[in-house]
Amino acid sequence: MSASVPRLVIAAPSSGSGKTTVATGLMAAFAARGLAVSPHKVGPDYIDPGYHALATGRAGRNLDAYLCGPELVGPLFLHGAQGCDIAVVEGVMGLYDGAAGEGELASTAHVAKLLRAPVVLVVDASSQSRSVAALVHGFASWDPEVRVGGVILNKVASDRHEELLREALEQAVVPVLGVLRRVAQVSTPSRHLGLVPVAERQGAAVEAVAAMAAQVADGCDLGALEALARTAGAVPGGSAPWTPASPTHHPTRSDEQRPPVVAVAGGPAFTFSYAEHTELLTAAGAEVVVFDPLRDEELPEGTAGLVIGGGFPEVYVSELSANEPLRKAVAALAESGAPVAAECAGLLYLCRELDGLPMCGVLEARARMTERLTLGYRDAVAVGDSVLAAAGTRMRGHEFHRTAVEPGSGAEPAWGVRSPRPRVEGFVQRGVHASYLHTHWASEPGVARRFVERCRTS
Repeated sequence: MSASVPRLVIAAPSSGSGKTTVATGLMAAFAARGLAVSPHKVGPDYIDPGYHALATGRAGRNLDAYLCGPELVGPLFLHGAQGCDIAVVEGVMGLYDGAAGEGELASTAHVAKLLRAPVVLVVDASSQSRSVAALVHGFASWDPEVRVGGVILNKVASDRHEELLREALEQAVVPVLGVLRRVAQVSTPSRHLGLVPVAERQGAAVEAVAAMAAQVADGCDLGALEALARTAGAVPGGSAPWTPASPTHHPTRSDEQRPPVVAVAGGPAFTFSYAEHTELLTAAGAEVVVFDPLRDEELPEGTAGLVIGGGFPEVYVSELSANEPLRKAVAALAESGAPVAAECAGLLYLCRELDGLPMCGVLEARARMTERLTLGYRDAVAVGDSVLAAAGTRMRGHEFHRTAVEPGSGAEPAWGVRSPRPRVEGFVQRGVHASYLHTHWASEPGVARRFVERCRTS
């Protein structure tokens, strides 16, 4: 494929400026024009990509220079953008905000430079007029390698307010590519970890995305935005997309005839997953089957391994607890020694209880909601051998939760974490690997291959 797919990065001076509204609305508006749109999100966010998928009909994909390394950002982007006419990348936090203490690493600006993509700055103009010019000028000139190609003014109060803003921005030499007024129906509900995922509000989410598309189509110059996207040159570092296919795994005849079934938890309670994980499992020879722990009372037929990612089990704790047949099936699978990989929400589900209600009881640990937000990137090393990694394997992860598990690690911990303070965390027992850390398997494809191989042999 061409490495010069047209692309835009939607950024902002800070969180809460309207990036998600603009990026999602722009994706949907381009799609309504008949363009095949590739949706992307900077950073480890799992929720926004769900809205992106609704807007485009394609899997929302993350570009995280911390979790995957800067060298994989371009190939992962090209993998997601294959067959597309244009790509829209939603940024994270403020344009220049990266991993704590790591300079520009994993910031929106860093990813924009890695992709050599023009940036559109979304500015919350609700409490300013002439000052907007100084703000935009500062962001556009801070790093000469970041090309701010236009600005979209959000939350503009009136025609007079718009006139004052446009007049001021004439001095900033950055074109205004859109003006959006305050529209209540575009807002999406939030709770303790951000927006409510699409899977929990399908009908309302469809309506919200349609409202975003209408607002962006009415308030933005789609032709100018598409033209700006087409100024992006080739993605630096070559034109080869990332591929989930393993260069070392060659399926045998028995692999082809009898692929191991890997059950992946889905549904409203377990919505956090990277698209590449399923692709890696499939490429390693597994048959991936998604099930819903809120509704399904049995694991998929022939389950040889189980993956339980992140999500909001604390919101659905009563329903999860009430599904006793499935809890017992998960416990029996774990007891058999079959591979089980659990991250964050999956860790809570495997505990003895969550907020006092019975969970699967695989781990001798109890989980509860707290007032404290745990958030940040982590450098980790596998303490011992597990179904996911050999001892000494280094990976980067991300923590994002308001829960606590007691004890925080088992007799055999999953990871030794070096930041922000040295500690061990998680549980490895028999075939179970359970941890708070969200990891991106594309950074270490051997994780998926190892897991599927254990499914074949366990």
